[in-house]
Amino acid sequence: MKAVRYVLIAIVALIILAVAAVAIAMAVINPNDYKPQIEQAVEDATNLDLILEGDIGWSFIPLGLELNSVEAKLEGDRFVALEQLVAQIDFWSLIAMSPRVNTFVLDGLDARLEVNEQGEGNWNRIMPEKAAGAATEETAGTQDEQAQDSEGAGGEPLNFNVENVQISNAQLHYTDKSTGQAVTLENFTVNASNITLGSEFPLEIGFRVATTQPTFEVDGSISARLAANEALNEFAVSGLNAVFDMTGEPFGGKEVTAELEGSARANLENETANLSGSTASLANLNLSTDLDVTGFGDKPTLSGEVSIAEFSLKDLLNNLGQPAVETSDPDVLEAVAFSTGIGGPAGKVELTDLTIKLDDTTFNGSGSYNLADSGIVFNLQGDQLNADRYLPPQAEGETEEAPASQETAAAGPEGDLLPLETLRSLLLDIDLGLGQLIVSNLTINEIKASTTAKSGLLKIDEFSGKLYEGSFGANVTIDARSDNPKWTVGSDVSNVQTLPLLTDLAEVDMLAGGANLKINATTTGNRISALRSNADGQISFNLAEGEFRRMNLTRMACQGIALVNQEDLTTTDWGTSTPFNDMRGTLDINGNTLNNTDLVAALAGMRLEGNGTVDIAQSQLDYEVGLRIVGEIHRDNACRVTEYVENAVIPVECRGNFAEDPAGLCSFDGSRFRDTLKTIAENAAKAKAREEVDKAKAKAEEKVKEKVQEQIGDKLKGLFN
Repeated sequence: MKAVRYVLIAIVALIILAVAAVAIAMAVINPNDYKPQIEQAVEDATNLDLILEGDIGWSFIPLGLELNSVEAKLEGDRFVALEQLVAQIDFWSLIAMSPRVNTFVLDGLDARLEVNEQGEGNWNRIMPEKAAGAATEETAGTQDEQAQDSEGAGGEPLNFNVENVQISNAQLHYTDKSTGQAVTLENFTVNASNITLGSEFPLEIGFRVATTQPTFEVDGSISARLAANEALNEFAVSGLNAVFDMTGEPFGGKEVTAELEGSARANLENETANLSGSTASLANLNLSTDLDVTGFGDKPTLSGEVSIAEFSLKDLLNNLGQPAVETSDPDVLEAVAFSTGIGGPAGKVELTDLTIKLDDTTFNGSGSYNLADSGIVFNLQGDQLNADRYLPPQAEGETEEAPASQETAAAGPEGDLLPLETLRSLLLDIDLGLGQLIVSNLTINEIKASTTAKSGLLKIDEFSGKLYEGSFGANVTIDARSDNPKWTVGSDVSNVQTLPLLTDLAEVDMLAGGANLKINATTTGNRISALRSNADGQISFNLAEGEFRRMNLTRMACQGIALVNQEDLTTTDWGTSTPFNDMRGTLDINGNTLNNTDLVAALAGMRLEGNGTVDIAQSQLDYEVGLRIVGEIHRDNACRVTEYVENAVIPVECRGNFAEDPAGLCSFDGSRFRDTLKTIAENAAKAKAREEVDKAKAKAEEKVKEKVQEQIGDKLKGLFN
C-alpha cells in the first residue's frame, strides 16, 4: 500500500512540475519576439507573404493562443486575412486525457479565391513547384502516413467537448475571369456552445451569398439542435428552422422566401436514416415529408409519405417573378396538389395511393422507379379533363391572321420532334385512363392508353375511346434506334358521327353520317415536313346513312337534265342537303397527297362516282365527281328521266382550299357536260334506231300477215271450188 501511495505522490508531483514549467515558460517567453522568424518560415515554405500586424498572446488557464490582425498575400494580392483568432483548451482536461476546447473564436476572416483567364486557381500557386524526385518522396511519405492513419482508425471513440465556438464577420470572394462569374459569401456567422459528443447542442448559422451571373442574392439563417455520438457514426438534427430570403434575376427582382423545418437522424454503421415532420416551403408551395431509408448503397429501401398541399400555380409563378400563364379559362391552375406513399423492395421506389389533383381533375394510381435500370412504371386513372381551358386565349383577329402565321412558322427553323438519345435510354411501362377528355372542342369518353419504351423502341399499344356515338382505336410504333426513326400507325374508327365531330372540331357542318375508317400508314423522319413527305399507306372509309349539307347535288343533276330536255326548271325550293347511302372509297397516301380513284355513293335516283386528290400541305381539294342517272330523281317535269338521259353522267367538280370555304367547293362542271351530251345523243340515236327497227319489223310482219292471208284465201277458194 505504501508503494502505491508513493507512486501516486510521484505522479501528482510530476503534474505539478509540468504545470509550473508551462506557467514559467508563458511568463518568461513573449511570442511577439518571434514574429520575424514565423513570417520568414512561412515565406520559405510557401509562396505566401505572411504579415503579423497584431499581437500574439497566450493564456495558461485556459491554455490558449490569440492572434490579431493577420494577413497572407499571394503575389502581392491579399489571399487571406483575419482580424482575430482565439483558440483555448482547458488545461485540466488535457491532464485528465479528455480534451475540452474552452473557446474558439474566428473574427473578420477574409478569403479571396480567383481563377484566371486560363482557368487556373490562385490557390494552386500557394506551394512552390518541386522537383520530380521530391514529389515522389513526398507522395511516398503521404502514402505511409495514410497507412498509419488507417491502422489507427479503429481506435477508441473520441471524447471531445467544446465549450463555445464563434465565427463572425467572415467573408469569401470568388472570381472566375474565364467566365465572368463572381460569388461573394459575407456576413457568415456560426455560434455553437456546449458541444459534447453524445449530447445535443445548439447551432446557429447566418450568411449572405451574392452572384453576378445571374445577379442573385440569398440571406440565410439556420438554427437547429445537433447531436453526434462519440464514434461519429450517428448524427441527429432536431428543431431545424432554416429561412432563406432570395432576390435577383431568376425571380424577376422579387423577394422570395424559402423555409425548411423538421428533424433528421442518420446511422452510418447501420446505414439507416429518417426524416420526420419535415416541411419545405417556397413562396406559397408547401411540401411535407416523412421518410425512412435503409441502406446507403445502390439498393436502398425507402418507406414514408410525400405530399404537396393544394396551391395556386398562377400565384406561385407570380410570387416567383415568373411570366403569367395565359389560359382561355382564367379560373384554372388555381388548385394543384400531390400526395403519395413511398415504399417497395430494396433498389426500387414504389409510389402507392398516388393522387394528383389539377383543378377539377383528379388522377389516382401507382408507380415505381427501379434504381438498377431506371425503369419507370405508372398506372394512372383520371375522371375528367377539359384541356381547352388550359390553352392560350384566342386573340381578336387571330383567325384571319392564321394563314400569315402559318407562313411565318413555316419560314422559321424546324426543330426535331423527338430527343432520340433520351428516348433510347427510356424504359417505360405506362397505363393511362381518363373518363372524359375535351380537347379542341371534341368530347372523348373512356380513354385508354398503354405505352411502353425500351432501347429506343416506343410503342403505343393501345389508344382507344368513345367518340360521338362511335369508337376508335389506334396503335403507334416509333423505332428510334437509328437517327432516321421509323413510324408505323394503325387506326380503326367505327360509326363516329361526322356532323357533331366536324362541327365541334372545325365548325364545319357540310357532312353527316356514321364514319368507319381503317388506317395503315408508315413514314420516317424526325420532323413534321419529313414525316409528311415520307408518308405511305392507305385509308379505307365508308359513310353510312349520311348527307351532304349545304350542298344540293340533286339540283345540279336536274340542271343538266333540263338542258337535255330543252326545258326550264320550275321548282324553287330545292333544300340545302343531299342524302346518300353508304359512301365509300380508298385513299392512297403518297407523301402529302391523298389519291382517291374509287369514290362511290348511292343517292336518290343517282349514283355518285368520283376520283381526285387531296393536297394536305396546301389544303387543296381537286375532285371530279359524276352523278350517274339510274332512276327518277325529282318531281320537276323538266327533270324527268327519259330513255335518252338514263345512265348519263351529270358532271360536278370540287376544287379549292377546303380550310377556307368547304361549302363552296363543288359546282356543276359545264366543260365536261359535252361528254354527257354526247352520251345522251348516242342514247337518242340508239333509241331512234330501235324505233326504226321496230317500225320496219312491224311493217314486215304486217306484209307477211297479209301475204299469208292471201295465200290462205286462195287455198280456201280452191278447196270450196
